[in-house]
Amino acid sequence: VQLQASGGGLVQAGGSLKLSCAASGRFFSINDMGWYRQAPGSQRELVAAITRGGITNYARSVKGRFTISRDNGKNTVYLQMNSLKSEDTAVYSCNARASVPIVGNMDYWGKGTLVTVSS
Repeated sequence: VQLQASGGGLVQAGGSLKLSCAASGRFFSINDMGWYRQAPGSQRELVAAITRGGITNYARSVKGRFTISRDNGKNTVYLQMNSLKSEDTAVYSCNARASVPIVGNMDYWGKGTLVTVSS
């Protein structure tokens, strides 16, 4: 399973960005999907997650500003980020739990995409 993320970049504080992450490869289904981020000198943290059925979970720091969504037909997860702050600057990575042949459920990670918010 491969995860291809896109949408990062440089934005001014208060601006918006939308990240996308598409899963491809051999799998029966993509179950939970999520976005994590890691700022320089910090540990990776969960930003937002969404189940296949659409139940969402957000980090307290982004609640009300970020929205996670998914398109199960396209095996794609999105992260709409509004009212961005300088502290949102980080490398954002997507994660997916996929049901794959033989092995069963496994977690996969995409390459990170850098989001830089200038103040």
